This record gives sequence, structure tokens and C-alpha cells, in this order.
Amino acid sequence: MSRVLIVGAGLTGSLCACLLQRELQSKVHIVVWDKARGSGGRMSTSRPPDPSSHTADLGAQYISATPAYAKSHHSWYSELLSAGLLQPLSARIEGLRHSDDSQNYVTPLGMCSLVKHYLSESGAELFFGRHVTGLYRRGASWEVQKKAGGSETFDAVILTMPVPQILQLEGDVTQYIAGLGPSLVVHTSVPFGLKHLERDKEEVQPIILEELYKLLPDLPQPTSIKCQKWRYSQVQTSVADCPGHMTVLDGPLLVCSGDAFSHSNFDGCVESALSVLGVLKASL
Repeated sequence: MSRVLIVGAGLTGSLCACLLQRELQSKVHIVVWDKARGSGGRMSTSRPPDPSSHTADLGAQYISATPAYAKSHHSWYSELLSAGLLQPLSARIEGLRHSDDSQNYVTPLGMCSLVKHYLSESGAELFFGRHVTGLYRRGASWEVQKKAGGSETFDAVILTMPVPQILQLEGDVTQYIAGLGPSLVVHTSVPFGLKHLERDKEEVQPIILEELYKLLPDLPQPTSIKCQKWRYSQVQTSVADCPGHMTVLDGPLLVCSGDAFSHSNFDGCVESALSVLGVLKASL
């Protein structure tokens, strides 16, 4: 039986764990680690100390199903509706983008209830306070080190945390993931961007750098600079050629997944988890 570690107890991680249990039950032993004190990730729910008060979703507030996803993911929505974890959103919310084609849902028990549902269905060993700091290749396995000290060995690792955290990992994983090293991203304001939109980047870059060094006078000189003009800032597509996941290494298996490799909503996470399942099936 293969030991599979899923790093991150958010929506994608919980969906991956649930799918592995349902499809590869006799072939895998599933372990989930999360550095936080509870599950949810960006679908976390805050519980008030006073039972008479209401809970608050800190990340996602509602779920919108397009007609295409309502059809292809019908079983997922039906499961959550039958369990009482989803219900149609009938009230009007100021600022909500209403569409005649999409169905909006809310979670009576909080968004985190979806994550907890899938984790419960997975039967995975769940550990909180496990902050992964490094991955080291040990033959046909991965040795995964923790911030608190110690390490454990797994046959396959699925990383579902945000990409910036993946890029901070130490160990042999750095050989397979490009772009490592300290970096700084500077965003300008919307008015500044509109004012200088039609100017050449070479003209605008010195202005940005001048303001940057006013804020951070001791900032070291960069080895390289890329000035990016965003005429259309809303991301519409996933990472190129990565349909829901990225296989970093085939043996021992290392897979990156999550909304960075699909799109940032419930259905995108479902798509990512399904693609990871396909990789695990082929590998194990």
C-alpha cells in the first residue's frame, strides 16, 4: 500500500483525499498535513465564542455553478445539497454579480463545512500544525521535513498550498521547480496605471523604482528586473498546458495542484482534484 501525503487541508486537498479514498481505497494510505490549527484554507469559517452569535466565512462567501459545471459536476452538487451543506442563494446581495445562467449557493454551516465533509469522507489521517519546510528525494520515496523538526517518508506527495509557498520549500524539490530565489513584486495603483498605460515600459520603470527605493532605501540592487504592463489584469486561463495539475516528478511522484492550475472557484478545485486522481491512478 502506497503512502500518499497531501499538503494542505483546503478545498483542493480535501477533494483529492476524498477521491483517492473512493477510487483507490485498497491501494493508498492517505495522510493530510496542514500548517494551520484547522482545516479550510481559503474556505475557512470563524466560529464565535458566544454560541448565540453567527459564524463568518473569512474567504469564499458563495459558490456559483455555471450551466456547464452544473451538468458535469451534478453529482458533486447533489451530494452537498442532499447532505444539507449547500442551499440555493435566494436573497439579493449588493454587489453580487447576478446571472440568469448561473446558480448561486451558500453554506448554512459555513464554507469550511464542505472541506470537513470531504476530509471526513476520505478517512485520511489528518494532522494540523504540520508546516512542511523541505522535500528530499530518498530513492523511490520523498522524505518530508517539518518546521517543528523531524521528518516522514511517503511514496507520493501532492502539494496543494499556494504556489509562493511551494517555491519556498527546501531540499531536492528545488531541482525540479524553476524560479526559486528571493523576489519582490511591486504593484502600482490603478490611477497610476491608467495615467501611464500608453507609455513605454522603459519610461515608466524608473518612476516605479524611484518610489520603491523611497519606501525601501536599503533594498539590494536586483539581478534582474521585469516591468510588466497589465492592460487586462483579470486572469481568464489556467497555467499553460497544465489542466488542473502539474506533475513535477514521476518517480517518486510529486504533483502540484490547486486553483493556480485551474481557476479560483469550487468547480476549478474539483477539476484540479479530478486531474490529480488521474495521475495517481496511472502511477499507482
